[in-house]
Amino acid sequence: MAETAKPLLIKRYASRRLYNTETSDYVTLEDIASFIREGREVQIVDLKSGDDLTRQYLLQIIAEHESKGESVLSVDVLTDLVRSYTTQAASVVPQFLAASFEMLRDGQSKLMDNMTKVNPMAKLPGFDAMRSQQEAFFKAMTASMPGASPAGMASGKTADKPAEDAAPDDGLDDIKKQLADLQAKLSRMGK
Repeated sequence: MAETAKPLLIKRYASRRLYNTETSDYVTLEDIASFIREGREVQIVDLKSGDDLTRQYLLQIIAEHESKGESVLSVDVLTDLVRSYTTQAASVVPQFLAASFEMLRDGQSKLMDNMTKVNPMAKLPGFDAMRSQQEAFFKAMTASMPGASPAGMASGKTADKPAEDAAPDDGLDDIKKQLADLQAKLSRMGK
């Protein structure tokens, strides 16, 4: 456990290649993004000068994802970020963004906790499948967010289980059927 608490050290060689000091092999930016999505802290340093290059590479990872059409930041948000570098707001923006992402992670964790606690809906058939689908949805939505990790999922169930049980073609149909069944049962309970 102590190993994962310290940042994964990546060294950049003069050839611009990135070297993982834990596994003694070269890695790509996508590999580094995967480490971060898994909840690992990463530190990237220049081998020769010792300069910390982490921010530069994290920004490069974000830029590559944005350029591939995996947009998380709208043009308005990006414009506001550029403006914040040239105004007095620059001192407030980093704290605001950090607090916003922390609130998002906490909210996600609380939602998952509430879904796993005993409630009247939990006794309805199909509730576990619906909860698993929602966990998978939240995992997919937050996978590329800074600081997102599977640890935020407090339920202990894996979000991948429904995908293993269902054929790839009928996943959406199953969800629609479960939702329709649930709605029908709720309307019968209300009568």
